[in-house]
Amino acid sequence: MSSGGAEDDIPQAERKTVTDFCYLLDKSKQLFNGLRDLPQYGQKQWQSYFGRTFDVYTKLWKFQQQHRQVLDNRYGLKRWQIGEIASKIGQLYYHYYLRTSETSYLNEAFSFYSAIRQRSYYSQVNKEDRPELVVKKLRYYARFIVVCLLLNKMDVVKDLVKELSDEIEDYTHRFNTEDQVEWNLVLQEVAAFIEADPVMVLNDDNTIVITSNRLSETGAPLLEQGMIVGQLALADALIIGNCNNQVKFSELTIDMFRMLQALEREPMNLASQMNKPGMQESTEKPARRENPHKYLLYKPTFSQLYTFLAASFKELPANSVLLIYLSATGVFPSGRSDSEGPYDFGGVLTNSNRDVINGDAIHKRNQSYKEMHCLHPGDLYPFTRKPLFIIVDSSNSVAYKNFTNLFGQPLVCLLSPTAYPKALQDQSHMRRGLWEKCQDYLRKINRDIAQLLTHSRSIDHSFLQFFGDEFLRLLLTRFIFCSATMRMHKIFRETRNYPESYPQLPRDETVENPHLQKHILELASILDVRNVFLENTLDDY
Repeated sequence: MSSGGAEDDIPQAERKTVTDFCYLLDKSKQLFNGLRDLPQYGQKQWQSYFGRTFDVYTKLWKFQQQHRQVLDNRYGLKRWQIGEIASKIGQLYYHYYLRTSETSYLNEAFSFYSAIRQRSYYSQVNKEDRPELVVKKLRYYARFIVVCLLLNKMDVVKDLVKELSDEIEDYTHRFNTEDQVEWNLVLQEVAAFIEADPVMVLNDDNTIVITSNRLSETGAPLLEQGMIVGQLALADALIIGNCNNQVKFSELTIDMFRMLQALEREPMNLASQMNKPGMQESTEKPARRENPHKYLLYKPTFSQLYTFLAASFKELPANSVLLIYLSATGVFPSGRSDSEGPYDFGGVLTNSNRDVINGDAIHKRNQSYKEMHCLHPGDLYPFTRKPLFIIVDSSNSVAYKNFTNLFGQPLVCLLSPTAYPKALQDQSHMRRGLWEKCQDYLRKINRDIAQLLTHSRSIDHSFLQFFGDEFLRLLLTRFIFCSATMRMHKIFRETRNYPESYPQLPRDETVENPHLQKHILELASILDVRNVFLENTLDDY
């Protein structure tokens, strides 16, 4: 506000407008900063605080829209300040998505981030000699890229990366700052993340088709008459990434990224559905399409992992399932043991950086002790008191074969191969028509796998208990398809090249079933890769 005698000439109404704006701005910052103090785990404590923060930011956003001219003239409101408000609202929606797993909030975050770019709110920042403002702009770009990655808007991601690269170059040229290396690392990370997808689907004009890993309406095989399965529902999931040297962006490894999408349905704008002609009256609520709640843990310590695990276990509703996904470096036993208990086979790595004993992190220990910075199978035993579904992607995944179901609750572990053939080719381009034909055939295979699994007479009942849930049903059918395919591939010849499970699947009825093997060869023929698969398993077919 201008000073001196000129201040006395400001009409009272305009003075009040500026005062109200400053109050809302200060209140919004106070509430936003308070979000850091909320507990990261537990689903109840944070909701009312988030609600209050949303309310204040909604009022602030509308207020600056309604009184823009007065705020421009009397407060000196700059466009980058409007951009900061919009960016904070985008962050709120993104963090609400992380807390609720409702993908529609990603669309809301995208709308605000996109508006900032379209309206060039940050365009004048580079003209001011304030590096901290440029950093705000760079952080906005990084957050926008994360949201676009999660929404599979890869065309927008590539444009944003180019713009971010130019902004970083300008920033490092103008200011002699110490964070130049860090921002260049951000660019390298996102470039590697984009290139990590092994399959590229192309239209006839060679434009890229955006594919999704999320659950669609036709994704999981339907339950058919005569299939007797459990009524459990996946309610909570811990997605843990702790692999050394894995492609990542922000605190999201490529494995975590793929798994979190596999546990979500495609985003749906419920408001637009309600307003379509011929749709249900507004008094009717649309069918609920809840995703399981998720915690994303990047390189957690054992203490952090156990805290989140206990919180999920505590809040798990009745007739619900807790899923644990472990993508982590294998930890192997350091010495031979006379026993074969749940702490004698090693496990997967937890982060040691923040677990400190007497002021010093312990790196070397006596070989007679078990590895401390490791999640052993025995560490999960207390949580098998409720239905537990575990997926381990690790070089020591087989450590989790040595489970014992102590409490009789449904328990399944899906375990990755511990090694892959070195000659494996993992890149391919495919035309859209071929991709869609293969997708249709794969849906047929998944339906047949569902029939095999539910009609098996020797399968462990835990598999059937979980099969009633859409997400778990799709994970199980994909696991069986993947395992059967690897067993038929010519270069997957070692036992360690195959996925395993606890309890074991009956091979002759699932992963080595002749009917399924025939389907795999037919799919390989469609893709013109039948020559890389063994056919002698079908001599009797």
